[in-house]
Amino acid sequence: MAGVRPGPPVASLPITDAQAEAAVRAFALTCPALIRRTDQSGLTQGSDWQPSCDAARARPAEARRFLSQWFEAVQVGDGRAFATGYYEPEILGSRTRRPGYDVPIYGRPRDLVDVDLGAFSDDLKGKKIRGRVEGRNFVPYYDRTAIEDGQLAERAPIIAWAADPIEVFFLQIQGSGRLRLPDGGIMRIGYDTQNGRAYTGIGALMKTRGLLAPGQSSMQGIVAWLRAHPTEGQAIMRENKSFVFFRELDGGALGALGQPVTGRVTAAADPKFLPLGVPVYLSLDRSDATGLWVVQDTGGAIKGANRFDTFWGAGDLARATAGGMAARGTAFLLLPVGTVARLNGERGVGGTIPSP
Repeated sequence: MAGVRPGPPVASLPITDAQAEAAVRAFALTCPALIRRTDQSGLTQGSDWQPSCDAARARPAEARRFLSQWFEAVQVGDGRAFATGYYEPEILGSRTRRPGYDVPIYGRPRDLVDVDLGAFSDDLKGKKIRGRVEGRNFVPYYDRTAIEDGQLAERAPIIAWAADPIEVFFLQIQGSGRLRLPDGGIMRIGYDTQNGRAYTGIGALMKTRGLLAPGQSSMQGIVAWLRAHPTEGQAIMRENKSFVFFRELDGGALGALGQPVTGRVTAAADPKFLPLGVPVYLSLDRSDATGLWVVQDTGGAIKGANRFDTFWGAGDLARATAGGMAARGTAFLLLPVGTVARLNGERGVGGTIPSP
């Protein structure tokens, strides 16, 4: 419904060799999901991706030529993009509760139920909800306040204990991370599911209420305010009723497609507007975020046709970059050659695919 417009030739986009090579590797990993999954955006079909996926698996010698041969650039809507950043945090944690480690990190609750509403009505296809059974009723799952007040006792496993509730809050926003254990070891955890409650960004709340000074709306500024105002800070964090549950990972952080995410390559986007696994070139007012990304993830706050969250990896530099990322510009999706012609044939003619 947003409309799709042809973009410039892929060969004309200023994609570096390094960006192209990293993106093609990431794209090849997501190909099985691209071919198998139903594209919620309606832009592509699994068969559209088969030729480029076959070519990617053959490990092309020249990545930029591969992109030019198999893809065409398009804009969704007006193409005006907004990009933030996320990273893999490292916080202090312990596998067992001990002095100084009192914040539980929960696994999936045993009474959390996922419901596919499409099984009940064709009109609800693609819609899902989460909740719990209470007597004969299906009700919303406990929100952040109830969980922090102890409602998960005997309902969910505690996979680890953390030292800092603010760090755990932001760990949930990032969706995965590393726990630095007391013996110096590392425990890696990743998103398993969440409680079904809507995500509320506390930065926007704090800015609206005048709690953040100009230039203080980065993650670093928000954390500093929360630490300086612990009572008010806890209340504001609880206004985000969404709560994330984790599982231990054997390898690195995973994205929404179940594949490892890569710093400076992976981006999160809204699958209602573009297919997960699609390469996207972002031309932004931040040079460090300008370049080729592959959409391998989603996020509760990432909504809309040209809204992106760029992944920066782990470590202090990744944290600083992601926490201060707020870039604007233009997004070009790289779809399989022939996609626009097929869509035009299905819905109309001309350079823009009209709304149904």
